[in-house]
Amino acid sequence: MSGQTQRLNVVPTVTMLGAMKARLVGATRGHALLKKKSDALTVQFRQILKKIVSAKESMGEVMKTSAFSLTEAKYVAGDNIKHIVLENVQTAAIKIRSRQENIAGVKLPKFEHYSDGETKNDLTGLARGGQQIQLCRGAYVKAIEVLVELASLQTSFLTLDEAIKTTNRRVNALENVVKPRIENTISYIKGELDELEREDFFRLKKIQGYKRREIERQRINAKLYAEEQLAEKISLQKGVSMTSAHNLLSAAAEKDEDIIF
Repeated sequence: MSGQTQRLNVVPTVTMLGAMKARLVGATRGHALLKKKSDALTVQFRQILKKIVSAKESMGEVMKTSAFSLTEAKYVAGDNIKHIVLENVQTAAIKIRSRQENIAGVKLPKFEHYSDGETKNDLTGLARGGQQIQLCRGAYVKAIEVLVELASLQTSFLTLDEAIKTTNRRVNALENVVKPRIENTISYIKGELDELEREDFFRLKKIQGYKRREIERQRINAKLYAEEQLAEKISLQKGVSMTSAHNLLSAAAEKDEDIIF
């Protein structure tokens, strides 16, 4: 549905015209705000996308380094090092916590890693390979940092993508549906009000013409009645008929006109 048919079904009154204008102002402001929000989210979306690409590029190198460090540690300390590490570890030394970051009204989840206590690895690698085990641990800590950062960026990326789609749908709805419909409704109400005003003006002219004709008719009737009364009076005074009395009045009127002109 498009054109003038795309409008709201309202009663064309002055009150409704004011309400539609107020709705149009609100829709225009809302469209502008949502457009700014969409632009801000798009900028943040592109920045996060760049960070994701950078994190994925570095992740391959970090994971390769950590895997190679584990192989070196096993080679130096032996395969039994796995059981020794598990015996010394009771709780996780590195933990993850989440927080929320507000971007243009959209809450983006952020993940951070932190160390909780000290790692009990005093006896790990005491026999041999202690230095290589520490290097392997540092490599995997770096891998965890990259993984946490990538998970945070990926989650924010998906959240922003959904928020941008929703915001763009609202912007398009306001721009292509709501505002044109309100504008068409305002045009329709103005046209109807103008038509009513023309009808009222025509009706007023007809009423004025009718009043003028009625006044003229009443004046003529009053004149005829006065002449009839005067003719009846003359007829009684001079003892002539009503026709003769009317003739006398007509002659007197013609005489007066001759005197005036």
